[in-house]
Parts: sequence; structure tokens; C-alpha cells
Amino acid sequence: MEPLATDWLARRAELTPDAAALFSPSSLVTTYAAWNARVAQTAGFLAGKLGIGRGDRLAILAQNSETYLDLVFACGRLGAVLECASWRLAVPELVALLGRSARKAFFYDDASAAVVSALEAGQVALGTPIALGRRHEPRHLHLAAREGAALGPLTDAERPRQSDPWLLCHTGGSTGTPKAAVLTHANVTWNAINTVMTWGLRADDVAILDAPLFHAGGLNVFTTPLVYAGGASIVCPRFDPERTFDLVASGRPTLLFGVPSMLLALAEHPRWATADLARLRILITGGAPAPASLFARFQAKGAVLRLGYGLTEAGPNNFWLSDQAARQKPGRVGRPLLHVEHRIVDSNGQDIDEPGIPGELLLRGPHVMPGYADDAAATCAAIDAAGWLHTGDLAERDADGDVAIAGRKKDLFISGGENVVPAEVESALSELEAVVEAAVVPVPHARWGEVGLAFVVFRGDGAPAPELTTRLRARLAPFKVPHSFVTLPALPKTSAGKVDRSRLVALAREHMSTGEPS
Repeated sequence: MEPLATDWLARRAELTPDAAALFSPSSLVTTYAAWNARVAQTAGFLAGKLGIGRGDRLAILAQNSETYLDLVFACGRLGAVLECASWRLAVPELVALLGRSARKAFFYDDASAAVVSALEAGQVALGTPIALGRRHEPRHLHLAAREGAALGPLTDAERPRQSDPWLLCHTGGSTGTPKAAVLTHANVTWNAINTVMTWGLRADDVAILDAPLFHAGGLNVFTTPLVYAGGASIVCPRFDPERTFDLVASGRPTLLFGVPSMLLALAEHPRWATADLARLRILITGGAPAPASLFARFQAKGAVLRLGYGLTEAGPNNFWLSDQAARQKPGRVGRPLLHVEHRIVDSNGQDIDEPGIPGELLLRGPHVMPGYADDAAATCAAIDAAGWLHTGDLAERDADGDVAIAGRKKDLFISGGENVVPAEVESALSELEAVVEAAVVPVPHARWGEVGLAFVVFRGDGAPAPELTTRLRARLAPFKVPHSFVTLPALPKTSAGKVDRSRLVALAREHMSTGEPS
């Protein structure tokens, strides 16, 4: 018989019942024993009231909260599958995502109450709507009914297996419609093992959890690995720079993860100059390319900022750099974690062994998803017969074997017969003092076939296009330098906080059709 999944939280509550598991931003503490008791009530309510058990599909649309995490681990205990929907999406986007399949229950918080009504009107099969906050329809259930509920012993047939789905996380959707990656109990467990053992997480570690829990980064960069290690998370509803600085000043957090836009917001904040980051043992960013200037700003404060590499379909934790390497090679992701295999291959699928030659990054290991929910074609396109996940990302190794991510394979374009990787150009732009962030997309050109168009967010009054061109030519080959520049107040982002390249391509078409000056 296939091994049963371990109930992490119940086991952790046995091992360290009085240890802190969760903190509120105001420092209220929940111990592992108290959290486990609350999860047991939640699981008892779901099983007893709704008949939810192994294999049943649920969904949640809510900002971060301890209740959200209660549901994650209650589903894990029952073998139910929790689909984590993004509250950043518009109703039509949610209808397109959630309308593909049915579910037995749908949890929502106050901020999403009106959205749930719209989803019901749009004929999305939500199952039983269950409110987490005060705002709800009288006909909906409320999770407060879990008080006093109990879950009896589960038979082996009722308990989840390692290969059973636990979570459905939607991909970032930076270049198209998001897909729901299936994360099994084994996937989440092996990501935790890789992270705890290779990154060195400890029982005395405390992370600020303000990345959204609908994203693999919020769930699995630190949150679930910390349960494995016996550490704690400070559960914040969403990212707020002021609150982050307050928490760092308190001296409690030792770990911090944020996508580059979050860390850039910290570096641009008035409190940055006086912030003391000394107690932050691990600072890591990922989920999108990070400009070299961001690493330099953290290093100037004596902090080592690492670039992680992950994706919803694998981990998301895959690589690690030592402190020394992170200081010497900012922007590289390093070497694979203990139970991660990787390859870099050319367009013919042959391994590239030479340093500095980019190719597609392939990953394999027990942390890699089995596939996408309700999308067999996309699964076959992503995972080959040997179990290798084709990430669609370009990567290269240096002479020491440390990996760097060069950009998305599908973003690469050819100008005058030469390959241009937008991430390289974007990094060079972001190193300019006047530039906050930038993104480059290809546009048609009569002579060169395609050339780059750069969307730029400036600091202060910005800089004229000729000056940008001159400064970039000192850093890049001429064919890589964008032929035109468009100023934006902010780059469009997906619900996962990544640059929305589909939207930028549409904006580029508009720009080219109107012939607006750069």
C-alpha cells in the first residue's frame, strides 16, 4: 500500500506543544497545541457538517489570516483539496478559472463577499459558501459553527496518501491564462525537507508572512517549511511597508521573503535609511527578475539578499547560495537543493555543459507537481516521459557551477539575427539611477525583424530617451538596446505580483499603431 501522508501539525503539536507557531502583527501568539486544536475543530466541522473527506475539492478566496492556515491544514488532515484563488483577480477572470470544475465548499472573507455573490450569479459551482468574517448572506454557513466540533479517528482508507492532491495553486499568468498546479502531500513535504535541510531553517526562526497565501511563495517559501522545522510565522493580511518596518524593528523576525516589487517598495520607503536589518538571518526574493541595484542597496546596509528560483509547479524552492557566494554573485540562484535535479538543455534537448551558455532549465524531483488540474494537454506539454519539468526559463551556469536565470524562453526575440533576452536589458535599465523598474517587449521592425520597446517607471523627473540609449550602449551590445521607450507610472502586474507581459504586449501594439513619440 502507498504510504499515508503524515499529519504535520498533529505531529508538531506532540513534539513541541508550547512552542509559538503563529503570531498576529500585534504579537498575539498561538502555540502549536492551540493551533492543532483549532484545526481539529475545523476538520470536524467540515467532515461532520458537509461530509467533506478525501479527494473532495474546496476553494478559498481570502486575504492572509490564521483561519486561512487552519483550512490549509484541516484539508491536509482530511485529504481534501484546497484551491487557493486570488483576491486580486477581477470577477470575469475568476469565473474563467473557477468555472472549469465543481467544488463542495467555498470559503470567503469580508473583502470578497461581493465577489462571491457575483460568482454565484455567474453560475460558478461554488458548492456550499462559508463565510470567514462578518459579511455574508443569511443562507450561507459561517465558519464560527466549527466551535465545539470534533473529528473522530480516520480509517486508513479515509486518510490521505502521499500522492493525493493537497493544494491547487494557480500559476502567475504573466503570459497567458493561469493554470491550476496540483501540489500533492509529497510535493509540499519534499519542498519542506529541501528547504529546512539546505537553507538551514531552525525552530527559533520567525518569518513575516505577508506574501499572499493564494501564491506558492506565500504558502511554501517559508510557511509550510517552518511548520516542519517547528518555527513560527507572523501572519499579516497583506503586504504593508510600514508594518514590515515595525515588525523588523521589533526584533522578532529572522526570515523575510518578498517578490522584487515588495522589496523595492521597502528600499524606496522613507524608513529605509534608518532600518536595522541585522537580525534578518535569511532575506530572499524571487518570483520575478530582480534588478542588480536592489541587491546593491541591501548589501550597502550589511544585509545579504538572495535571489531564489521557484515556480508554482516545483517547490517553489529549488536553489541556494552560500553567504559568500550571494555577496560575490548577486543575482545568481546558486546550486540545487538536496533532492532537486536540474539540467540546462539546448533547443534539441541536449545538455549544455559549457559555462555561460544559456538553455532551457529542466527540473526533476519529488517536489515537482504531477500536473495541472483539468488540463491534460498542458500537463503533457510541461512534463516529459522521464519526469522532467520543462520550466520555460532560460538559465546558465558559471565556471563554479552556480546557476543564473536569464529570462523566459518565450520572451526571447531575435533582432537582426541576434538573440535578445529581455531580462538582461531590463536589468541594465534598472541599474540606471533614474529608473525604478523596467520591462522590454519586442515590436516589429522593417530592417531588423524585431527590436525592443522598453516600458520604464522613472524616479523623479526621469531621463530623455537619447540619454537612456547612450548609457545602455555603454553596457550592452547595440542590438540589445531598445529602439523606443514608453514611460508608465507603474508596470502592470499579475495577481502573483509578476510583470503582466500580455498586457505590455497589448500596450506595445497600441503604442506602435498610434505612433506616439517615446
